[in-house]
Amino acid sequence: LTDSRPWVDESKMAPMEHYSFTSRDGMTMHGYITIPKGSDGKNLPLIVNPHGGPEARDGWGFNPEHQFLANRGYAVLQINFRGSTGFGREHWKSHFKEWGQNMQNDVTDAVMWAISEGIADADRVCIYGGSYGGYATMAGLAFTPDLYKCGINYVGVTDLAQLFKSMPDAWESQKYIMAQKVGDPDTEEEFLEQRSPTHHADQIKAPVFMAYGLQDPRVTIDHLHLMEKAMDKAGVKYESMVKKDEGHGYRKEENRYEFYGRMESFLAEHLNPDSMANVNP
Repeated sequence: LTDSRPWVDESKMAPMEHYSFTSRDGMTMHGYITIPKGSDGKNLPLIVNPHGGPEARDGWGFNPEHQFLANRGYAVLQINFRGSTGFGREHWKSHFKEWGQNMQNDVTDAVMWAISEGIADADRVCIYGGSYGGYATMAGLAFTPDLYKCGINYVGVTDLAQLFKSMPDAWESQKYIMAQKVGDPDTEEEFLEQRSPTHHADQIKAPVFMAYGLQDPRVTIDHLHLMEKAMDKAGVKYESMVKKDEGHGYRKEENRYEFYGRMESFLAEHLNPDSMANVNP
């Protein structure tokens, strides 16, 4: 009935298009690709952005974060990896105990699709996500270290055992269900270690930017501290941002401005995007 953002000039927004491909194990995957306005859509620096949840999904529509990144010259790739909702029971159920494995393979396969289509420059790919997407970021850097030039972990899970240890009391009724989907901390300790980026920091080659909120009850600050300790030991280059007055994601405008400003600088340093001369401001 009305414009939700009348200050946004639609003619300057980057187009978002649907794509699909067949995963390495034969599943049909769907996602969206946002291409910088005015570019030819070829050989671009790429940001792959796995969504949080993980039982959620990406959909087509205006995404201010992706428009920001596209405006800076990056293509942005979304993928509804297995476990994403809205694609049927089998697609959802196939993510059980696949954190860091087939769920991560779907993200990797999406990147390879973008490279094979000539959209992405294989030497300029970064992974960025929040919450579960932050986990996928750290898992991608640890388990496919040659694929990414950098990573941005926003309030992400880094240690699966810690995820259970720090669960709020209100989650107690969900703990059993989580154990079936992720892994049982009481009987599958080694399994959870295998899937936890904190135990594979020595495999990470790319620099990382990590941002957390000190008041986060969902993904506690321990996830940052454990990851920092592991990366310090492994000699991995990283930078951290912690806001004492934030929880699971930044809400205050000044903190959001700082976060996206640091993100912009971090990406420019490590991906060196092409000149913006042919991209609408």
